[in-house]
Amino acid sequence: MSLPREERLKALGLWPVWRRRGIPGPDAAAPAAPPPVRAGNAPLPPRGVGQQAMPVMDSGLTAPDWDALRQAVQTCTRCPLHETRGKAVFGVGDPVADWLLIGEAPGADEDRQGEPFVGQAGRLLDAMLTAIGQQRGTNVYIANVLKSRPPGNRDPRPDEVAACLPYLECQIDLIRPRIILALGRFAAQSLLLTEASISRLRGRVHEYRGVPLVVTYHPAYLLRNPGDKAKVWEDLCLARQTLASFRTKTGD
Repeated sequence: MSLPREERLKALGLWPVWRRRGIPGPDAAAPAAPPPVRAGNAPLPPRGVGQQAMPVMDSGLTAPDWDALRQAVQTCTRCPLHETRGKAVFGVGDPVADWLLIGEAPGADEDRQGEPFVGQAGRLLDAMLTAIGQQRGTNVYIANVLKSRPPGNRDPRPDEVAACLPYLECQIDLIRPRIILALGRFAAQSLLLTEASISRLRGRVHEYRGVPLVVTYHPAYLLRNPGDKAKVWEDLCLARQTLASFRTKTGD
């Protein structure tokens, strides 16, 4: 469940890391809002022309900056995973990206390097991005639901997700992406609060925190099941079409 922003930041030790901002508040005129979001997920304010990655919050204040959030992740002890991880994997990419890609949790390579989606799965993900005219680091941000590797790459536990998800929500507040691509069953189920299979979740547009979300298979799955690459291509095209439709509606 998504906590109120103040409660989430207090739990992360990031309150009151705030700065006032001399820009219009959330009641100011803005581009058309996206469709209604799921209960419990607060929509993000539209991203203004020339506005950087510090969103206007409901209180009229701004969220912690990237440095504060990164430091909080790197020193986090909110769940037992900090005892076994090598490096916390914060995320990487463009801090004002349109595209946000969210995976499950770091693997062994990510745990050593401190960066998400490296190794074979990372190379395949880069190829997927290239296929739709995108590339890592440019208009794309990549993160995971968990910032620490579960031992043996086991599935994350509910308490670990609950401890770590607020970091991802803060990242979303800062980036304000136009489209989210959930990579794999676990990421999709965690974000959408469902136990539905990935085959039932893909092929349509969901929402998370007011942002359109498309579900597709994890690159590691595709390495084992290359026959499903055609389905991933369909999902990528759906995400690209959704983003294009949003830009047309808002003139962004």
